[in-house]
Amino acid sequence: MNLIIVLLVVLAIIAIAQLTKVYDLSRTLRNSREEEITPADNRLNANAWVIWMYVFFASTLYLYGKYGDYLPESASEHGVSVDRLMSINIWMITIVFFIVNYLLFTFAKKYQYNPGRKAKFFTHDNRLEMLWTLIPGVSMAFIIVYGLITWNNITGPASADAMQIELYSKQFDWTARYPGDNKVFGAADFNLIGTTNGLGIVTKEGIQSKMEELDTEMENVKAAIELVKKENGNLIQHRQHSNSILSNMLNGLMPNFFPSEGSATVDYVAALEDELYRLQRHKQRILDLSENELNGLSQWEAGNDDRIVKGEFHIPVGQEVEFVFRSQDVIHSAYMPHFRAQMNTVPGMPTRFKMKPTITTAEMRKKMGNDKFDYILLCNKVCGAAHFNMKMTVIVDTPEDYAVWLAQQKTFGGSKEAPSDSTGVETPKADTLTMAANH
Repeated sequence: MNLIIVLLVVLAIIAIAQLTKVYDLSRTLRNSREEEITPADNRLNANAWVIWMYVFFASTLYLYGKYGDYLPESASEHGVSVDRLMSINIWMITIVFFIVNYLLFTFAKKYQYNPGRKAKFFTHDNRLEMLWTLIPGVSMAFIIVYGLITWNNITGPASADAMQIELYSKQFDWTARYPGDNKVFGAADFNLIGTTNGLGIVTKEGIQSKMEELDTEMENVKAAIELVKKENGNLIQHRQHSNSILSNMLNGLMPNFFPSEGSATVDYVAALEDELYRLQRHKQRILDLSENELNGLSQWEAGNDDRIVKGEFHIPVGQEVEFVFRSQDVIHSAYMPHFRAQMNTVPGMPTRFKMKPTITTAEMRKKMGNDKFDYILLCNKVCGAAHFNMKMTVIVDTPEDYAVWLAQQKTFGGSKEAPSDSTGVETPKADTLTMAANH
């Protein structure tokens, strides 16, 4: 089949080349030059423009009919307003499209070259200037004002009974957090982010755990400094032998640091002292955290019953939800296309968006005739090499099913299972390094 298509294309090119030769020969026999345009040529081109106009318009209408509904039905209350705004914009653009192209093609026919006609020359027309200034201006003002009204309604303050969900982004995944029975999010601080506390939720136990972790790291670094000074000239050899204690230590503490041959000891000591100073400052920032109160409840205690969810999160139909977005590293964009919802997530600055889902996942599956359909949360900002993999399933439940699902989720304070270290590199413990330094 592919060979037949290639042969047809080749034959078409040969046919066009032969027709061109015939045309050149006929022009030579008529003793006419290429740049000479006859009235018959003008009429042919003018009529061809009009014929193409009808083909062009018919093709456009066909594409509108086939692909005009490019999004499924909106599954949120505000999504109806967004779709209406988009439809108004599309219809306005479509009207202008047909008017401008109609004038373009018909003028090409009407004002084709006529040797007996002379163009009228005029320098200025106030009515014309007013026409093509007022019409676009009024149209743009309408679009902007209507768009702002719609946007302000969408992004206004959430209602008093709206439930809150935090969506936390980092390269390259999402985490959802629900407040516990106290309906209050626990405080969060980036200084407490670690392998067992990916969101940096502030609790007394978490602070104690992080302080112990930092103390262990500082002991590791101090032991490493002593060992580096002791080994002195053999540092490069140790780094090249992956089974040595010193090699494991340096690879664990500074996997991407490689000093020069001549000044290995000085470089390593300076780098390790910088790391020790960073850890000391990190510890001081944690000591400076203040235990604030919200609605008479300590925010350090409020985080114990927060629920942390990975992979998918659930929301109840008919209930207004206020999303609070945070980012750990770079700017991401939380995009939920079926709900017509999108908001940037910015490091160090929480952003918000409210919506009310109107169609459950089960109902949408029936509407679309797809038992495997799921709503989805995507990152709509190119945020790194694995950006394509940054997504999360969204399930819209009935209020009853949502309550059952939420009750099954573990609380932050009650979770006993700590996630594994994603780096896969085991950092030597302080006692191991101390033993190495003493020998």
